[in-house]
Amino acid sequence: MTTNGRLPEPPLLHGVCAAMSTPFDDSGESLDEGRLRDHVEGLVDAGVHGLVLAAGTGEFAFLSADEKRRIFEVGIEQVAGRIPVVCQTSAITTVDAIENSRAAIDLGASAVMVLPPYFEGPFERGVRHHYEKLAAAIDAPIVLYNIPAQSGFDITPDLYRKLIAVEGIDYIKDSTGDLIRIQQLLGIGGNVLAGADPLAPWALLAGCPGWIWGAANVMPHECVQLYELITADRHSEALDLWARMLPANLFFWDNGVEAEYNSAVKTAAHMVGRVLGPCRRPVLPMTRQGRVALQAALSTLPVNRVDRERLVYREWDDERDWLVRMTDRAGVGRSHR
Repeated sequence: MTTNGRLPEPPLLHGVCAAMSTPFDDSGESLDEGRLRDHVEGLVDAGVHGLVLAAGTGEFAFLSADEKRRIFEVGIEQVAGRIPVVCQTSAITTVDAIENSRAAIDLGASAVMVLPPYFEGPFERGVRHHYEKLAAAIDAPIVLYNIPAQSGFDITPDLYRKLIAVEGIDYIKDSTGDLIRIQQLLGIGGNVLAGADPLAPWALLAGCPGWIWGAANVMPHECVQLYELITADRHSEALDLWARMLPANLFFWDNGVEAEYNSAVKTAAHMVGRVLGPCRRPVLPMTRQGRVALQAALSTLPVNRVDRERLVYREWDDERDWLVRMTDRAGVGRSHR
């Protein structure tokens, strides 16, 4: 507590920062701006504390530069200042990362989230240079985006200690899925936002101010309630709620039915009534086996339960034929506007 008896103000980015899925049309090849606006509005109405646009859960690697800019424009416009909006502006070169970040800030982004340079990227000296030049070039908080399983580079606690000392680098999103790592980062300082779904309550209890959380696309009310219960020291109620959230969060993170994270999240969102379209190819729709398992995982949620009427059951021969037809129709062309 502070000397006046009040709790300190949380940082700008705290609580449930939804790592928003990118809504496509039914082919998966065109951005659906109506669905994008609806999804933003649904998340804001559910009480999330921030939005993160065009990050990993938003399939950024599958988006063109024009599509990412349009997502930023529409998302920021729809939020209309009600909550912070973080734009993911990573690029392989430092110049491109600076230009992407400046463009997002000009559109109204509250902060930017940036990966280390990836694919044949530099060693630590080059990564430090990348972030230092970016911080000097923009006037907005930077979120270090650490997901080494995908980027191929790990922002270790030692490197984090050096980077967090740079003015403008205020946050890290850590998606290693390692609670020991999170506690090491918290001991160094700055603001550590947890990015591994199954660690959610434990990261907050350890001292994280919040999460950047893909599952919020599916269960935003539960995510917000979990944050409110933990921060109110109602830990028994929080863990009871978490027990009902855990099956789906574990499924998203790791499952035995070959369901990719983004495909599982989008399928789950559809099951609970949030239509986001499919993932962009070559990520395929989930199989019947996966959908049945996901239905069971979602059935325990207190608010965002599965909508059983949205499930379509097929025998395997029909399922296989359906997957082939879906692949034939999608991923072979894209409309240009």
